Amino acid sequence: MIWLALGIFDTVHVHNSAEFVAAARDAKPGRHILLEPGEYKGGVHIENLHGTVKDSIVINAADPKNPPVFVGGGSGIQFSKISFVEISNLTIRNAEGNGLNIDDGGTLDKPSQAVYLENIRVTDLPAGNHDGIKLSGLVGFVIEKCTVEKWGGSAIDMVGCRNGIVVDCTFKNGGSNGVQMKGGTKSIKVMSSRFEDCGERSVNLGGSTGLPYFRPPIQSIAEGQRAEAKNLTIEHCTFSGSTSPIAFVGVDGALVRYNTIYNPGRWAIRILQETNTPDFVKCRSGVFESNLIVFRSDSWASGGVNVGAGTWPTSFRFARNFWYCEDQPSRSKPNLPTEELDGVYGKDPMLVDPLKGDYRVSIQNISKKYGAGAIPVQR
Repeated sequence: MIWLALGIFDTVHVHNSAEFVAAARDAKPGRHILLEPGEYKGGVHIENLHGTVKDSIVINAADPKNPPVFVGGGSGIQFSKISFVEISNLTIRNAEGNGLNIDDGGTLDKPSQAVYLENIRVTDLPAGNHDGIKLSGLVGFVIEKCTVEKWGGSAIDMVGCRNGIVVDCTFKNGGSNGVQMKGGTKSIKVMSSRFEDCGERSVNLGGSTGLPYFRPPIQSIAEGQRAEAKNLTIEHCTFSGSTSPIAFVGVDGALVRYNTIYNPGRWAIRILQETNTPDFVKCRSGVFESNLIVFRSDSWASGGVNVGAGTWPTSFRFARNFWYCEDQPSRSKPNLPTEELDGVYGKDPMLVDPLKGDYRVSIQNISKKYGAGAIPVQR
């Protein structure tokens, strides 16, 4: 039992997709499945994979410096109805549908749970609704140090997910959205991640979901308390490009703070309502504070904030943000739906080298010019 807890007793090495599926099919808690280097056929589907709190099931590259590559298939890899599983150091490319798919098998009220993803790389998905990492009905998860490039729909799409963390990830050259959280998703944090040219919305705080796909089922949520998403946090991230880096869409409570936004295509923020049934709350209670926003007047519409119909914009709070218009500093103040507390407008943040993707603030120079603590800096 000591060896089992250490993951030594039940270690299986696999060399292709068929061996991978076979190793997962009879896996007991504590099994380590190590994938040898090479190209694996995509379209893998694994279900009913369950570890325990003490002994999770581990899926990892045998050589993390030379990870296995899953190519093609409907979804590169799909896991259904799983719990206490760790998945690390895999590459997925050229899938026809989603890259990595983790779901509850359509049970809606019986989620998959306790999943850890690290160093997963997904690339080159087709245009359209094809997501890099698709999560449906997943509770209690961490996505760390993952990279998604060239996807069609969302880099990470969450439907009815809860209690998750996305940290130290990179998303670039995408389709519609970067990270999207909808369909009853709540209590998610996106932290210390980088978003580069992520389509229409780098972060979609909410969205639009068909009612049959909500998790838990929409009937279990009291009328007047229904929302696409609740209790979301975006902090210490960097955004460059995208039509609108931050979109609050039918969300009931979201916090966006300590982020750097550089050169958005049209707006810094959107406040929208896309699920318009009367029993849903209006998009409300967003907090946007201590962010650095650097933009240009020729790619800045509506004062940087787009407010749609059916929302509750006066419930939003803005505080201590640092706004700078590069080509016309006198036009730095945004048009916010409520008065901002202690906002700073028109001061050059002296970014280190934004043309080369270095959006850090030159701390020494800024401290000399404006004083320490003048600009919200990522940590």
